[in-house]
Amino acid sequence: MSKLMEGKLALVLGIANRWSLAYAVAQEFSKHGATLALTYLGERQKKAIEELSRDLDTAAILPCDVTRDEDLAALTASLRALNRPLHAVVHSLAFANKEDLAQPFLQTSRAGFLLAHDVSAYSLVAVARATAPLMTEGGSLSTLTYLGSTRVVPNYNVMGVAKAALESAMRYLASEMGPRGIRVNAISAGPVMTVSARAIKDFSSILDGIAQRAPLRRNTEPSEVAGAALFLASDLGRGVTGNVLFVDAGMQIMGF
Repeated sequence: MSKLMEGKLALVLGIANRWSLAYAVAQEFSKHGATLALTYLGERQKKAIEELSRDLDTAAILPCDVTRDEDLAALTASLRALNRPLHAVVHSLAFANKEDLAQPFLQTSRAGFLLAHDVSAYSLVAVARATAPLMTEGGSLSTLTYLGSTRVVPNYNVMGVAKAALESAMRYLASEMGPRGIRVNAISAGPVMTVSARAIKDFSSILDGIAQRAPLRRNTEPSEVAGAALFLASDLGRGVTGNVLFVDAGMQIMGF
């Protein structure tokens, strides 16, 4: 099947570089006919995304710091100025202080806990509020999560707690936005060697362990996560909402 997103406008938040899962999603959407709106944080990231977008069907590259309400209001205005409905949103945003990932969870600072939850969980609520008025034909809102939301993963710490909040927020949003025809889901991706993942202590050992123990005996590929995002955003996923879709080579079924 091809052109599953033909005629659709999709907003992708969270591209940092070419290794980002969000970039893999943007590539897949564009390949299937979507027109994209991309966001960036800071001028340095803007230049990187402008370069990455050259091979994509991109209608807008917009600034957005999801911790600032004024940026979210400006995002809504800029998308409205495109004069077309928004059909899909991909939220691929997470952040925690490096020191809060390097020390025991018990030592997490109050400020670090709040920051991780603001960027990694509350931002989904804020983005949903900013984009829902533009999804006049219904559509899809997808976010990225990880198994550390429900299992203790060494060194994932406060990020695992934030991902648990993110998944709960996803379910509440799915319930409230369903009557508008907007579906809300999460993709629980297996570990992928992104720049942000390198901040997790001993991350390479996690990859090695999954390759040995996951049912498929390998790690997750970014293109697999992108394919799941395409399914959820396209009409193929029109009956799916409030779900966590695992794309992790089957690791979530394994015990010790």
